[in-house]
This record gives sequence, C-alpha cells and structure tokens, in this order.
Amino acid sequence: MERELSKLIRKIITDIEINGTTSEKIDQKSVLKFLGPPKYNRVGKENIDLVGITNGLAWTQVGGEILSIEVVKVPGKGRFSSTGKLGDVMKESIKAAEFYIKSNYLNLGIEQKTINAFDVHVHVPEGATPKDGPSAGVAMISSIVSALTENKVRCDIAMTGEITLKGKVLPIGGLKEKLLAATQNGIKKVLIPHDNKKDLIEIDKEILSKLKINTVKHVDEILSEALQDKIIPLIDIKPEISQKIQNDQIEQSTQTH
Repeated sequence: MERELSKLIRKIITDIEINGTTSEKIDQKSVLKFLGPPKYNRVGKENIDLVGITNGLAWTQVGGEILSIEVVKVPGKGRFSSTGKLGDVMKESIKAAEFYIKSNYLNLGIEQKTINAFDVHVHVPEGATPKDGPSAGVAMISSIVSALTENKVRCDIAMTGEITLKGKVLPIGGLKEKLLAATQNGIKKVLIPHDNKKDLIEIDKEILSKLKINTVKHVDEILSEALQDKIIPLIDIKPEISQKIQNDQIEQSTQTH
C-alpha cells in the first residue's frame, strides 16, 4: 500500500508539472489513470440462490475473502472427491462433512439410494491459489447437503466455522477480516460459531451495522438458515422408508456373514 501511494503521488506531481493539472482530489477515475487496471480481482458471491454453492468466509494474509464452495453430484458409488489446491486440513473438513452426512442422512432428508448412487465432488475456485484451514467446514456441509437434496443455498448468507463428526460448530480466527469481506461483497447475514460471540466486541460498529450476525452451535442451525427450503427428516414423514432401509441393511449384513 505504501509503495502504491508513493507511486500515485509521484505520478500526480509529474502530471501537475508537465500538464499544469490542478485537481484537488483523487477519485477512482484518476487512480485508474495513474496506476492502471486493478491487479487483483475478487471472485465475489453469486447474485441468485443456487444448488450446491455456498459463500464461505476465509482469512488470508491480505485480509478476508469470500470463498465460494461449489459441489455437484454425479452418478457413481457414493465417493467424495475435491479440487481447488486444498490443503490437508481443508480436505479433512470435507471428510468430516462426508461422514456426518452419511451417519445422519435420514435426518437431513436424504435417502440411502441417493448416498449410494451418486459421487460428490467439491471444488473451490481459483485453483492456482493454495487454500487451507478448518473454518470452511460449515460451508462445505451446506453445499454438499444442498447438492444431494437439490435444495438451493441462499446467496445473501455467508458463514464460517469448523465442524465435528457430531455436528458441533467450533470457533474460528480472523473474524474481523471475514466480516469486513462480507460487507464488501454485499452479504446481508453471516453465520458464526457461538463461541465467537465474545469477539464481536472488537468489531467496528460500522461493520456490525451492515450485517445481521447469527451465532450457531450445531450444523442443524446452519442448514436451517442457509437452505432455501426447510429440511424435513425422512424418518418423520416416511417411517416405512426408514424401516425398509433398516431391514435391507440387516439382510445385507446377514448375507455378508
């Protein structure tokens, strides 16, 4: 920033000396004139609700960023894969989301045949940029459940938080930078771990005034807020399906042994 400001001032002084310019303010147009086009572009959020795409929030060395988590399902055998130059911790977040979903699929409104008949692929855009950390866990699970149930994710919501195999949402770091990124990208509501509530005291009031911030303790709260349609557990509306699945599993186990 210091180098760019120095460069801008030198060019303005040169322009004044050569062309006699006497402008008293520097606006976006003059910055573009003297420094050229932007060097960095934000991916930003989607403007419409879509299936399998969730706005995560990430911390980087240059500030917060919106991290778009994209998930698709394709015919397969229940396998999970990922791309986007993800680090080991982020890959572990995908694994945690996978096994939470596979152990709670009925409560999530997902039939077993969907789990077994489709492969799930997770992609985080800007593949040349390394990404890591556990705080995208809630966004991962939102996108995966959305893709498996074809339930759209709200585009005006962003989220951050680590998940456990029991569905608990654990605290994260870099909250201030993440919330700032949310405001810069037009996000209206942000979901953060309940244990990060104490950190809101340190956030500028200007940032807080632009966001509705909900604190959550469990994945169920995340999905309730993020997905367009309410999840209806299959075990509640289709007990016969639940019983049939259990009978099939017992029969398969018996045949195996």
